[in-house]
Amino acid sequence: MKEVLEIIAKALVDEPDKVSVTEIPGEEENGLGNVTLELRVAEDDMGKVIGKQGRIAKAIRTVVKAAASKENKHAAVEIL
Repeated sequence: MKEVLEIIAKALVDEPDKVSVTEIPGEEENGLGNVTLELRVAEDDMGKVIGKQGRIAKAIRTVVKAAASKENKHAAVEIL
């Protein structure tokens, strides 16, 4: 999941070397492991990752949740 998020973010931004993803494991709930992924990008690239009305951010979260479900996990993406 972390790798998927990193690849997507680096493809969207102008400064891919400033993209960092931190994985924070959470407690297990209902047999599913919870994970929070923190995405950090350069300040100038923040709009490119969020998109108009948050559409790109929503799409990124959807793709990461799909990748997480294949691993029997629940993932949340925070863009910082």
